[in-house]
Amino acid sequence: MWLDQLITGIVYLLSSMVVFLVGHKAFSMCRKGYDIQNELVEKDNAAFALTLCGYYLGLIFAIGGVVSGPSHGLTEDLIDMAVYGLLAILLLNISAMINDRFILSEFQIHKEILEDQNCGTGVVEFAVFVASGLNIFGAVSGEGGDITTALGFWAAGQLVLIVIARYYNMMTSYDVHEHIEKDNVAVGVGFAGAILAVGNLLRAASAGDFVSWQENMLEFAGFLAIALVLLPAMRAVTDRILLPGRSLADELVNQEKPNLGAAFMEAASYVGASFLITWCV
Repeated sequence: MWLDQLITGIVYLLSSMVVFLVGHKAFSMCRKGYDIQNELVEKDNAAFALTLCGYYLGLIFAIGGVVSGPSHGLTEDLIDMAVYGLLAILLLNISAMINDRFILSEFQIHKEILEDQNCGTGVVEFAVFVASGLNIFGAVSGEGGDITTALGFWAAGQLVLIVIARYYNMMTSYDVHEHIEKDNVAVGVGFAGAILAVGNLLRAASAGDFVSWQENMLEFAGFLAIALVLLPAMRAVTDRILLPGRSLADELVNQEKPNLGAAFMEAASYVGASFLITWCV
């Protein structure tokens, strides 16, 4: 019995690796101006490394939504892996184009990553890819759904990411895009934490079995409401409890050297709270 399980597990792992390699190829095809070898080895471009690592992690989460859950037999599972694995790759790359257009829309991401090697932009790109992968994980996982439901929850999740990104910029006393373009990595880290937290909530919002559009979308809307409350609440916690006597905004944008430690505290508070919520709700 254990030998059969081991062999089956190896087959699933190899299939996942094939899907991952296809996803890697898709990254190169969709970004023809990106020379991975040159950026990583010759230029030591940390901003590009963040972007690429985010894509790879997002791809792994997207594939995870396909392989998680109960088995329906090896043959049917491999067919699902091929169909939904390719769908996950397609959705992840479409998500990247959508998010680049609507989340970091105030400047040219290609220039910031490749020419300026802006790690503030890189860390946000990292978060956007991972959050999109988590969104896809939820959209393609669970029982009772099909490609239509996967596309529906993915689209809803992408809309939420765009809305929350703009909401985050509105709730800060500074322009997030302006400071990221100025190579303020601390602002990018705080923003990235918020995006990751929302991605985790999106995963939980759509990861269950599909019952009906009404019931599942009601649950989805509940998690969106939580996200709208979570961000300002956790920012206030960081400001008043984790950084007593200090202003988070001052630490991030009003110092000669932006406080990366404060930014990591802000990002960790968002992500940590999102996990507590998904475990408790």
